[in-house]
Amino acid sequence: MHPRLASGQRHAYPPTMTIQPSDSILIVDFGSQVTQLIARRVREAGVYSEIAPFSHAAAAFQRMQPKGIILSGGPASVLDEDGPRIPQEILDSGLPIMAICYGQQALMHQTGGEVLRGDSGEFGRAFIEISDRCALFDGLWATGETHQVWMSHGDKVTALAPGFRVVASSPGAPFAVVANDEKRIYAMQFHPEVVHTPDGGKLYKNFVRHVCGLAGDWTMAEFRKTKIEEIRKQVGKGRVICGLSGGVDSAVAAVLIHEAIGEQLTCVFVDHGLMRLGEADQVVSLFRGHYNIPLVHKDVSALFLNGLAGVTDPEAKRKFIGKTFIDVFEEEARQIGGADFLAQGTLYPDVIESVSFTGGPSVTIKSHHNVGGLPERMNMQLVEPLRELFKDEVRELGRELGLPDIFVGRHPFPGPGLAIRIPGEVTRERCDVLRKADAVYLEEIRNAGLYDAIWQAFAVLLPVKTVGVMGDGRTYDNVCALRAVTSTDGMTADIYPFDAAFLSRVATRIINEVKGINRVVYDYTSKPPGTIEWE
Repeated sequence: MHPRLASGQRHAYPPTMTIQPSDSILIVDFGSQVTQLIARRVREAGVYSEIAPFSHAAAAFQRMQPKGIILSGGPASVLDEDGPRIPQEILDSGLPIMAICYGQQALMHQTGGEVLRGDSGEFGRAFIEISDRCALFDGLWATGETHQVWMSHGDKVTALAPGFRVVASSPGAPFAVVANDEKRIYAMQFHPEVVHTPDGGKLYKNFVRHVCGLAGDWTMAEFRKTKIEEIRKQVGKGRVICGLSGGVDSAVAAVLIHEAIGEQLTCVFVDHGLMRLGEADQVVSLFRGHYNIPLVHKDVSALFLNGLAGVTDPEAKRKFIGKTFIDVFEEEARQIGGADFLAQGTLYPDVIESVSFTGGPSVTIKSHHNVGGLPERMNMQLVEPLRELFKDEVRELGRELGLPDIFVGRHPFPGPGLAIRIPGEVTRERCDVLRKADAVYLEEIRNAGLYDAIWQAFAVLLPVKTVGVMGDGRTYDNVCALRAVTSTDGMTADIYPFDAAFLSRVATRIINEVKGINRVVYDYTSKPPGTIEWE
């Protein structure tokens, strides 16, 4: 993926496929922090799903013609005058519905039940007792059993809407799971999408397979076929320019687009001087040597590094890199005789994190490099073939397309590159120091056989100097922080628990081999509350 595009038109939320799979599930987002995990659970069951904010759900419902609906949790209260509501079209559709937490409360509130504000909330691990059978539990939970779930709610249902019955309860949630068998509607107070509900994925699978009756045959091969057809339909006889960053996303996007339109695609690798060690050579070799895709290699490191001089604010860095990237693209588009489309490796998490679930203005955690629109002067349309996919699905697609594992399995790398791994001012010297430290770190991870067990690992060069002793002399050099996390989609992440011997070995090598670093620390912060990258 290349850096965030300069300000201009915004993408629509949510990402959508032009050519819709015949079997799909619509997920209505009421603002839960884990709504994206619902989409993952549904896709893991072999069914395509899309998330739509409640404010856009009616339009998404008409467009998708889904076979089932899932209502997410959310932070609001259905008792508030402006609390989010379920579109009436969905309630009247007769389709199967699975309602989660706030979704359960909204469902009851809008169909004749009762919801009251709780005197005290219920948060964390809880245990529910199964009191009756229902289709959602088939082959999974039996009457009289007790199962662990994850609760996170303040308000609670106190009376059921007509036609519903209780099938599971807990001390804090008497209506933990309720069912309307005739209408095929199931609602629960807990969150089955999180790992703390061990059988949650199986509940989603039961819903989409048994309740909705879907075959579960949505595969990456099918996505590849559908997306190629979609790209050809969108592009026609037009020309496409694609930015390569050295990361997996842009590479997979380029290979997929090339398969669809061949010589109509030209790739541009903008070498901004912020890449990892040896990365530029690897990118050029892969695309010119293995795929014979037209590639322009543009070394503009001086342009970027000169422009970053004195810039310390992380948002300012991202925006400068994004704007400069667009400037380079405009020039390259002119050099190749013009282009009608710009291809990007935008992923689903990029879009979800950049746009509010209400569809309106939201607090920006950080600008995502692919989610800013295009300057109108470019007069180009976007081609974003990976826009519906999570990171691990992109890797699966890459393997489907035949990309080598050593490339497909690479850890994520941000579009702004090392610029956001150097808090403070970015200089060529600091980039060189960080590149060497990062290479040592990743080499030790590979030597230990841990690379594939880690989602992302990298070094950060801090704007802090400390006193050290090397030999008989005093040093006053930089601090290097090491980061390694495990994740499935980058939306949440836990730290990788290296043993002390490994970290000691890496620290010793970096301090001995990388001039300019005399202290190494390890980042123990999960996401949330932190982000994976430091800026």
